[in-house]
Amino acid sequence: MDLHTYLAQCRELIDGALDRYLPPADASVDRLHEALRYSVLAPGKRLRPVLVLAGAEAVGGDPTTVIPTACALECIHAFSLIHDDLPCMDDDDYRRGRLTSHKVFGEASALLAGDALLALAFELIAESAAQVPAGRGAAVVALIARASGTRGMVGGQVLDMAAEGRNVGGDALDQIHALKTGALITAAVTAGAMLCTDDVRSIEALQRYGQAVGLAFQIADDILDVVGDESKIGKPVGSDVRQDKMTYPRLYGIDESRRRAQTLVDEAIRALSPLGPGADPLRAIARYIVERDV
Repeated sequence: MDLHTYLAQCRELIDGALDRYLPPADASVDRLHEALRYSVLAPGKRLRPVLVLAGAEAVGGDPTTVIPTACALECIHAFSLIHDDLPCMDDDDYRRGRLTSHKVFGEASALLAGDALLALAFELIAESAAQVPAGRGAAVVALIARASGTRGMVGGQVLDMAAEGRNVGGDALDQIHALKTGALITAAVTAGAMLCTDDVRSIEALQRYGQAVGLAFQIADDILDVVGDESKIGKPVGSDVRQDKMTYPRLYGIDESRRRAQTLVDEAIRALSPLGPGADPLRAIARYIVERDV
């Protein structure tokens, strides 16, 4: 399949919907709505919302029916980036090729913009959940909430910060990123499917896919922070070293990190064996994750 065309079509759908769902920049509440739009609509891969659409397609569903949840995942991701960039966290000045939210709008407005995006995300998830059987919709809400909180992204961020300046082993590093990065990626692809089917075998296959792809994605990110092109990745390279973070290249070296990422991609593709051609976009996305330069 032509992954470039597929991703471009998905991003067009998602960006159009995000523009509709986000409040207008000139609406009241000072500049808060402008701050929301600044971060969410910044150029990006839109990987998590694309995975929601691809997860629906993999089980024979109509991807357009899960667009609200796809947009919700991008809102949650943007919320996490805004907060990660704050001085009390990673203290980054650039994200996606431009100044971070707190550098443009101030720390308080950036913090509140992140809070508002998390609230908007669950409003959108509820919109999708209302269109499917009640039990299935509630399960999707719970899934994404877990992946966003202490048993997922937020918990992983806490562990990541606690590991700064320390030498942690491979199992601990995997645990950090299975939560910080992998949980939301897994929730994205699984939620797309759950909104379209209750077939347990298919959903479990997509969970395994997401877990493997999530770790592969983080390893690739760690590698790009060492050897990436700043003009492409949109932020300075070497930030992990400056913050004394434990990363896959630091623990294993570049070559072994690449091998581990490829092994995870192979595992992810094998997990999709119960699914037919509808899962081909997911297979292509898995390969793209380790081949990308952004």
